[in-house]
Amino acid sequence: MTSPLVLILDDDASVATVLREALEDEGYRVVHAATLAELAPGMAHGPDVVISDVLLPDGNALDGLSALQDAHTDVPVIVMSAHKTLTTAMRASAEGAFDYIPKPFDLDAVLACVDRALRASQPPLEDAPLAQPGDVLVGRSSAMQRLYRDMARVAQTDLTVLIYGESGTGKELVARALHQHGARSHKPFVSVNMAAIPRELIESELFGHEKGAFTGADRSFEGRFAEADGGTLFLDEIGDMPLEAQTRLLRVLQDGEYRSLGSSRLRRTNVQIFAASNKRLDQQVEEGRFREDLYFRLNVIPLAIPPLRDRMDDLDALSAHFLDQARIRGLERKSLSEDALALMRRHAWPGNVRELENLILRLCVLASDDVISARDVAAVMHAQPSAEQQKKRDEGLSVMIADHLDAYFAAVGSHTGTLDLHARLVRELERPLIKKVLEVTGGNQIKASEILGLNRNTLRQRIRDLDIEIVKSPGKRQ
Repeated sequence: MTSPLVLILDDDASVATVLREALEDEGYRVVHAATLAELAPGMAHGPDVVISDVLLPDGNALDGLSALQDAHTDVPVIVMSAHKTLTTAMRASAEGAFDYIPKPFDLDAVLACVDRALRASQPPLEDAPLAQPGDVLVGRSSAMQRLYRDMARVAQTDLTVLIYGESGTGKELVARALHQHGARSHKPFVSVNMAAIPRELIESELFGHEKGAFTGADRSFEGRFAEADGGTLFLDEIGDMPLEAQTRLLRVLQDGEYRSLGSSRLRRTNVQIFAASNKRLDQQVEEGRFREDLYFRLNVIPLAIPPLRDRMDDLDALSAHFLDQARIRGLERKSLSEDALALMRRHAWPGNVRELENLILRLCVLASDDVISARDVAAVMHAQPSAEQQKKRDEGLSVMIADHLDAYFAAVGSHTGTLDLHARLVRELERPLIKKVLEVTGGNQIKASEILGLNRNTLRQRIRDLDIEIVKSPGKRQ
């Protein structure tokens, strides 16, 4: 029996030699082409697998991949690239590649991929529109390459995705990237933060309500499932969803139907669900705080986002990206000295990428020189509260609230009648909280909604309900 033939398409002679030797040691036959012009003669040999670089002397291999797949539908193509971005992985998948392997590569991984390609009978993937040439996610570390590869495989499906990651790792960015590179990219992407919605309003937020469905429902509201129809619904911090709402969500996922609160009309839903959690949902299931059947419904495709401490190779690129974003937002152009970066690499980053972004923004404001020094970084980092300091601050707030309640009960005693103490306390806290965040953001409701973890429309409604006056800074956009 003739051994399988592998065609290597790569202009780097050293890479081609390493691959040839490894493949021949495994018993494969190998032919080599160095340019796109040599591809057709190479294909005439009838290869069983193609291993192709992306950037070749006479063009981009991905540009010709669709034509190759049309002419040789049974030949799997493994794409390799040193241009390690999410767009490269996504485009390789969209153009019909069997797999994507970033350079520098692990030979064992390449050999295993060739073996899978030979054993698989996988049809080419349909073309999918790419939302934009740039990448939503930043990073070329090995940890991010694994994530990109998994995302590329998932994006062309309509399956439910459960995204795991610590706070600040960028779970919503991953969800948005999957949406942008998927078949629903031309439809809405709707994000809902479960932790930011009062538990008694979650069902109304998701499924909508009719006017008069409950006290305070003075108008009808369609809900997020209706808003996301045809597109993607991102349920962030799903682990904070109360059990009663979990039951309702499970029924929707099972049946694809739901009723708005106060309505007898059954509505069909057509959304792809992405959910995210910074908690281990399997542990929540064991503790009785999350439904096991809902967990299995959501955990169809799990994606784990690495914390920043596990992808420190990306710190320089992330810092440069956030410096560019700061300049776009109107701050002065700055750069980081090598000493500053070295100091930042030694930090544990418990707040992950979000902590890094906030640090860069503070440095752009507070550092006096165009080049940010290690001294600048140390001064700003020292000013940030540690986890223990933050815990003490949180406890201090709890003490203040407790003192306030002590004074309240001392005044009214235990005979409070029908006073709704919970609602009263929430109102007393909510108004100054929203006012302060709007003040800090210069009246920018988009930024304020991000800080508060509220949907922008929800924030606008609370501003109206609480009669909060917005004082906008000059040049701020809403």
